[in-house]
Amino acid sequence: MEMEGKVGVPKAAKGVATILAVGTANPPNCILQADYPDFYFRITQTQHMTQLKDKFTRMCEKSIVKKRYLHLSEEFIKDNPNIAIYKAPSLDARQEILVKEVPKLGKEAALKAIKEWGQPIKKITHLIFCTSVGIVMPGADQELIKLLGLDYSVKRFMMYQSGCFAGAAALRLAKDMAENNPQSRILIVCSENTTNCFHAPSDTHLDILIGSAIFGDGAAALIVGAHPEINIERPLYEVISASQTIIPNSEDGVVGNLCEMGLSYYLSKRVPNYIADNIVDLLVKEENLKEFGIKNWNSLFYIVHPGGPDILDRLEMKLGLTKDKLRATRHVLSEYGNMWSPSVFFVIDEMRRRSAHEGKNTSGEGLDLGLLLAFGPGLTVETLMLRNIPIYY
Repeated sequence: MEMEGKVGVPKAAKGVATILAVGTANPPNCILQADYPDFYFRITQTQHMTQLKDKFTRMCEKSIVKKRYLHLSEEFIKDNPNIAIYKAPSLDARQEILVKEVPKLGKEAALKAIKEWGQPIKKITHLIFCTSVGIVMPGADQELIKLLGLDYSVKRFMMYQSGCFAGAAALRLAKDMAENNPQSRILIVCSENTTNCFHAPSDTHLDILIGSAIFGDGAAALIVGAHPEINIERPLYEVISASQTIIPNSEDGVVGNLCEMGLSYYLSKRVPNYIADNIVDLLVKEENLKEFGIKNWNSLFYIVHPGGPDILDRLEMKLGLTKDKLRATRHVLSEYGNMWSPSVFFVIDEMRRRSAHEGKNTSGEGLDLGLLLAFGPGLTVETLMLRNIPIYY
C-alpha cells in the first residue's frame, strides 16, 4: 500500500488534544483460561454437554487468552441460579450488581490516572463515562462524581451501548472538547462488567461460546487536555485526527439485545473479513491521513482493539504488518481478554510501558506517528492518528 504525498510529519497544531495520563483496573477474581472450560460448564451444570465442552475447550485454546478477570463468581451464581440457566429471566439480578460495580471499578481506574497526572482533582472540568451495561438513571457518570468527589459542576457525558468502539469514540469526543475549551481537563472512564452477557452454553446459540472464550471485565481512564503545562504535566500522545465510519452492509456483524435473560448477543463469523476487506480502502480514503504522506504502514505504531485473534491476524495480513506491530494488542488480549470499551486504553498503557522498558524516548516504540483502531457494533470503525511526545523525565 502506498499513499501519495510528501513524506513528513506536519508540525503539531496549536492546542492539539493530548493524552496526559492513563489508569487501568480489573476485578480481583483472576481466572486462568486453561481452567475456564471446567469452571464454565460446572457452574452452569452442563457437564453432560460433552461435545459442546470439547468444542469450547478448543476455542479457548485458540483464543491466545491466558487469563481474564471476572467479577462473576461461583458464589454469586449460587445466590442467583437463573443467571446460569440459558434464557431464564435474570435481568434484575444482573442489574443489581452492575449498577454498583461498574462505577466502582471505574473509580479505581480513574484514581490511578489522576495520581499519574499529579494535579488536583478540582482541575477536572469534564467527565465522559462509557459502559454498555447497567443502564440506570441517574447514570454511572453521576455516581462516579460522588465516588471521586468531583465538583458537581463538572460537565458530564454518558455513553451507553456502544460496545467495543466506545473508548475510541470517547477519545474522539474528548479531542473536540479539549481543543474548543483550552483550559479544560477531561476525564474519560470506560468500565465494563460482562456479568450482563454471561449465559449458559447452548447448542442453538453458539455465539455465546465465542464471547465466553474471550470476554473479560475491566476499566480504564484517561486524562485529556490541550495546552499541557510541561512543567507540571507529562503528556504522552497528541491526538492529531479522529474519525468514525460504518462498514457498509455489516450491521449483522455484532448484534446485542437487552432482554430478560440479560444481554443476548450474536457475533458473525464474517467480522474479521468485514474489517480486513475494508481497512485499506478506509485508511487510504481518510482525509486526515493523506497529509502525512505515509508510504508504508509499518512506519507507524499501532494501538488496536483486541477484538480476537482472527481479527488481528487478518488486519496484520491486509496491511502487510510485521509480527511485532500488534504485540501490545496481543499482550492485552492474552492477559485480560476482550474487555470491550476500555481495551484500547489498556493497549495504550502497554505500549508506553513496553516503550519505556526498551529504552525508547517516546511512548510509541520509537516511532513518531501511530494509529489507534477500534471496532464495534455497526460495524463501526474508529480511527485516530496519534503523535508521540518525547519523554524528558
